[in-house]
Amino acid sequence: MGEIVGAAVVSHVPPIVLPPEVRRELNDGEEIDLVPGLERLRTECLDPLDADTYVVFDTHWFTLVEMVVTAHARRTGRYTSDELPRGMSAMPYDIPGDPELARALETAALDNDTWITASDDEYLPIHYPTVNLLGFLQGDERWMTTSTCGTAGLDHFLLWGRLLAEAVESLDRRVVLLASGGLSHRFWPLDVFRDHESSDPANVITAEARAADEAIVAAWEAGDHASVIDGYPEFRRHAPEGLFSHYLMMVGALGGRECRAPGVPYSAYQSAAGTGQIHMWFPRPEGGWTV
Repeated sequence: MGEIVGAAVVSHVPPIVLPPEVRRELNDGEEIDLVPGLERLRTECLDPLDADTYVVFDTHWFTLVEMVVTAHARRTGRYTSDELPRGMSAMPYDIPGDPELARALETAALDNDTWITASDDEYLPIHYPTVNLLGFLQGDERWMTTSTCGTAGLDHFLLWGRLLAEAVESLDRRVVLLASGGLSHRFWPLDVFRDHESSDPANVITAEARAADEAIVAAWEAGDHASVIDGYPEFRRHAPEGLFSHYLMMVGALGGRECRAPGVPYSAYQSAAGTGQIHMWFPRPEGGWTV
């Protein structure tokens, strides 16, 4: 029987893949804390787990009428961001996939009257919330990416996470979940954008958004996922990245409101052009995710 052996909310912001000297120039001469955070996350958390598959909840892959998951045996190519080609251009990727897990999730959806499609189309686009993690976190494991459905709501995301957990349990898998996205997600206007590029949390778009983010971070550290889920309608006021689907699907797979796993920060809470960002690792508690 398979199991989810670890989970994390991870930031994928474009500066992490810029050259070190450019990162420091943007950040008042200092390294962006997200970079060593990812490096430590791999060595301290991921490598010891020896997982078979990483599942990435990708907040830039928007679908409309269903959740879609990658079912390729392998994806290779080069990625250039249409959003920011100056910083993410011709990035190579070579990703072994997990079609068996993807098909098991698609079947679980059919059995639960919901909509998940597993796609192995060779022309299916890839997005940087997946690609930007590879240089930091990729080892020998397989990777599967899930979309964010733009018409879905809280209960859909939690359900899809629960079905993913059931699919994992049906197979012989050790799986890590990577919720690739941020917290509040509004950007500074172009006229003042370059005045707010450092990671100082004072650059988060509003004091209210920062306070909302920091309340969620505190709840994560306390293992209080129920309060984050129940506060989701209010948090939507701050435009969370990807509808906050990355976290909601992740926590749905870990037991939803019953999840008691406390989070361990692997970066400081910080700003990226006005948005709230952090790496937060959730180790599997002894006895299970809902103990």
